[in-house]
Amino acid sequence: MPLDTSAFRASLSRFASGVTVLTTRSADGRDLGMTATAFSSLSLDPPLVLVCIDRAASIAPALEGLTHLAVHVLGADQEAISRQFAVKEGDRFAGLALTRGAGDVPLLPGALVRLECRIAERHPGGDHVILVAEVLAAEVAEGEPLLYFRGRYARLAP
Repeated sequence: MPLDTSAFRASLSRFASGVTVLTTRSADGRDLGMTATAFSSLSLDPPLVLVCIDRAASIAPALEGLTHLAVHVLGADQEAISRQFAVKEGDRFAGLALTRGAGDVPLLPGALVRLECRIAERHPGGDHVILVAEVLAAEVAEGEPLLYFRGRYARLAP
């Protein structure tokens, strides 16, 4: 019997995840970004992370030309930034004081964790592209993470 897609989606929604914003710069010089929860550590030696991007995402067409990206793990007070980068249209970077990182990627202010990465590998993964990225630099701040659980934002219990 084939797996019911709604049951599969519901089962995966029970896995609480941190919320990240991925940022990069396209080959033609455009800043690109998106909210993502499909992120994980992969290796300590060498330092690698894994991000999965839906092939239907707005930044998907630019994936082939990308060499670098930044992963911003959002803090509990950054739900608005997550929502800003989750919209389908508009300037996702509006109102943000950006700096630049490796590969000239835009870096967002105030993230709980900020990783500057070089894309090492790309792999097909169903309706997603799996990027393996080498971490070149890492910044960590104090605070609590923004979480996503059962289709809603959440916070750690006190």
